[in-house]
Amino acid sequence: MAENKDKEFSPMMQRYLETKEQYKDCILFYRLGDFYEMFFDDAITAARELEITLTGKDCGQAERAPMAGVPHHAAEMYISKLIAKGYKVAICEQLEDPKTAKGIVKRGVIRVVTPGTIVESNMLEERKNNYIMSIFKSGIYFGFSVCDISTGEFYAAEIKDNNNFPTLLDEIARYTPSELVINSNLADCTEEMSKIRERFNIYITRFQDKFFDTKPDMIKLRFNLVDTNQKPIENIEEKSFAVASINALIEYIEQTQMTSLDHINKITIYQISKYMSLDINARRNLEITEKMRDKSKKGTLLWVLDKTSTSMGGRHLRRWLNDPLIDTLEINKRLQAVKELKENVMLRGDVIDNLKKVYDIERLAGKMAYGNANARDMITLKNSLARLPDVKAVLQTCQSPMLKDIYENLDELQDIYELIEKSIVEDPPMTVKDGGIIKLGYDEEVDKLKTATTEGKNWIIQLEAEEKEKTGIKNLKVGFNKVFGYFIEVTKSNLDQVPERYVRKQTLTNAERYITEELKNLENQILGAEEKVVSLEYDLFTKIREEIAKNVIRLQKTATLVSTLDVLTSFARGSRRYELLYATSG
Repeated sequence: MAENKDKEFSPMMQRYLETKEQYKDCILFYRLGDFYEMFFDDAITAARELEITLTGKDCGQAERAPMAGVPHHAAEMYISKLIAKGYKVAICEQLEDPKTAKGIVKRGVIRVVTPGTIVESNMLEERKNNYIMSIFKSGIYFGFSVCDISTGEFYAAEIKDNNNFPTLLDEIARYTPSELVINSNLADCTEEMSKIRERFNIYITRFQDKFFDTKPDMIKLRFNLVDTNQKPIENIEEKSFAVASINALIEYIEQTQMTSLDHINKITIYQISKYMSLDINARRNLEITEKMRDKSKKGTLLWVLDKTSTSMGGRHLRRWLNDPLIDTLEINKRLQAVKELKENVMLRGDVIDNLKKVYDIERLAGKMAYGNANARDMITLKNSLARLPDVKAVLQTCQSPMLKDIYENLDELQDIYELIEKSIVEDPPMTVKDGGIIKLGYDEEVDKLKTATTEGKNWIIQLEAEEKEKTGIKNLKVGFNKVFGYFIEVTKSNLDQVPERYVRKQTLTNAERYITEELKNLENQILGAEEKVVSLEYDLFTKIREEIAKNVIRLQKTATLVSTLDVLTSFARGSRRYELLYATSG
């Protein structure tokens, strides 16, 4: 669009083109009032892909600019459609209140949504991770890292053997990422790129080589680097290819998300040899997680074994099936836990009953840290945490090492439960900026302002009764609308009874509306209190969310233990159902 930018464009369109210049590879959702508008080529593309009306807008040129728009409250639905069709979307928001802004409202891109960076629950599959993978190619070797932004999981490894590229294809098949971020060495390798595109339906982003930095200083400072046994990585400097991929992926995520990512705090760096080697053809032919014919789940190994009660358990099971263990000790630990759950009917039943009431703590924790959780998410989290003491209690007498470990390490998170319980109303609204979120008794100032608004409404009722008495106008009423505020309405047949102290405010077909000094004072008190309480509730809500976000590591650890218990119980249910015989350690 750069060639269109000249002095003849209107000031608003010049601002739009300046922003678009920075996001050439994206469809730019440009906020104008209650709509996100798209212009020029973006508008033409969006109108075609979303099946919305293509219109035009005066832009200072002889020809009107092609324009298409979607309501801001429905933007997620339209964005998800564009992402599914292989587009990136840059969201340009109003950064100041149009009512108080001088001149053109300041706007800026607050986030870029790509296939691998989706965090919205309604755009994600509950029981499947949404991974983004970064690949660094140097000579014949590779370093790669994968992350699910919605959960905070982050893994990395290196490929340095005699079968490098086929092994890379196997690792892509292991994670089935929705987006690849690659360096120029890989992007310029036509043969390898054609094989990747042939085998996988993945959005591919070529990222600047300068971000594939082999220095580990940043990640050592910011992240807990561990191996698959959760032991600290001591020799990270020796894994420069993995480091390069990690640095690039972190940079890409930060560039697109433009917000705190505190829930991404641990990176697991593993040896590929830890898991059973399954090449891409074996995964496809075994139909572990999807059918060869139609990519569906029904009829796969996952479909047969998945009796999990939670969505995070479903994702955990998928990971275990994609990463078969070869460590006999670890295999037997799982088998002993499954055996105990299979043979103890009461234990298994109690676990299942409690897990059915646990929601996706893993992704809820991510939303808290990400800063896009609403009050309903908090209530969902609270209701899940309410079940943890019972989950822990039923494991108290377990004997198998894995179940004992879950019992001993399961954090019940009751301090977070109590915080939400005392602060957030049981049935909060969807939005967080319209008030009605904070419970009475949590904050003295909120209580005082809410009392003022309640009493104010009683004052209005009392004033209406007094005015009817004073004027003798029996059908006089005091009303309110957002444009004119409070008013006294008198029908035209009673206008001769209107006292001089009434000041005309609005003329209707069959009535006149007035204001009095007393009503004006009441209006200032009521509306002032309502405006203050809405603002104060939002501030309190964000502080509560930030407090929960500080505990994201605890939440993630608990989510991992609960999802592990869910998978073990799922295996026990399947074993009982299909009468499979599990071996024990021996």
